[in-house]
Amino acid sequence: MKKRITRIGLGIAAVAVLGGILAYSMLTRRTLYTTTWFDLFDTVSVVKGYARSQAEWDEQMDALHADLLHYHQLFDIYNHYDGMVNLYDVNARAAEAPVTVDEDLYNFLNWCVNSVYPATEGATNIAAGSVLSLWHDARESDTPAPPEDALLRQALTHIEISNLTLDAATRSVSFADEAMSLDVGAVGKGYAVEQAAEAAEARGLDSALFNIGGNLRAIGEKANGEGQWTVGVENPWGSEPTYIQTLTLRPGYSLIVSGDYQRYFEYEGKRYSHLIDLTTGYPAEYCSSVAILAPAGGGGLGDALSTALFCLPESTGRTVLAGAEGYEALWMYPDGSTTQSDGWTGLSAE
Repeated sequence: MKKRITRIGLGIAAVAVLGGILAYSMLTRRTLYTTTWFDLFDTVSVVKGYARSQAEWDEQMDALHADLLHYHQLFDIYNHYDGMVNLYDVNARAAEAPVTVDEDLYNFLNWCVNSVYPATEGATNIAAGSVLSLWHDARESDTPAPPEDALLRQALTHIEISNLTLDAATRSVSFADEAMSLDVGAVGKGYAVEQAAEAAEARGLDSALFNIGGNLRAIGEKANGEGQWTVGVENPWGSEPTYIQTLTLRPGYSLIVSGDYQRYFEYEGKRYSHLIDLTTGYPAEYCSSVAILAPAGGGGLGDALSTALFCLPESTGRTVLAGAEGYEALWMYPDGSTTQSDGWTGLSAE
């Protein structure tokens, strides 16, 4: 009789413990939310992640949007914004006199000049605005056509980065070449996403996946024990499947892809993409797309590398990549073939 009572008592205790675990799980389980914006970096931005309530999620997203919008406006070369000195203002005034900028913009420009430019052997050059503006205007024209060769050759003489002067003492920017202009499209978005992600983490966001116009950045893992975030490398050839590879992003890692299918125009049967080989002044034609897997905290340089490796022969790109510890790459070619660096972790999506 005592044994039977003991068994009943143990059974009741087990049920109570199990009930407690289930109740705790229900209380701590988090819900998946998604937010979409259309006013950042001229692209669609989607953030999904986990929170304990809609209010908690909305508070995080409001702060995140404010951070991303700050960088969007700071890096804008087409518009002035009241209350800040941005790249539009720098381009308009820096050839006449040094322009004092805020700490965020100065630190970014200093990083582009002294870290990104040498790391990419000049393939990602923020001083190339004179060339890039010709192609931008061509794409935006009602009748798109390549710029005249003579104009491109002339523009290429105004992209020397040594003519961009940064003065740390006065936190100012000046141009030694009056025809120079800055364009940070090759690196600005990746830098902004990384800065905003780190700020969001500091505010307590611990489970989210950013997709800011194709720049993917993981914060933590999925909640509720669901594992790491899974992302895909888009098929650059426009056929099935939608993604040619999938891979998981460890916390803090980023996936950035540059391809000739993203922004382009066609003229007389030829595609002209927005990714310009600065040795020729014309769109690069080495491959269809390049994907970069960046380590934790490396989303900014990852963005710069995706542009650089697209605009370089693979052999040169591999040399550049070898100097960037922890970064991996996938090259995709027009014939449907791919090559990858030794540490690339993608798996076929087929």
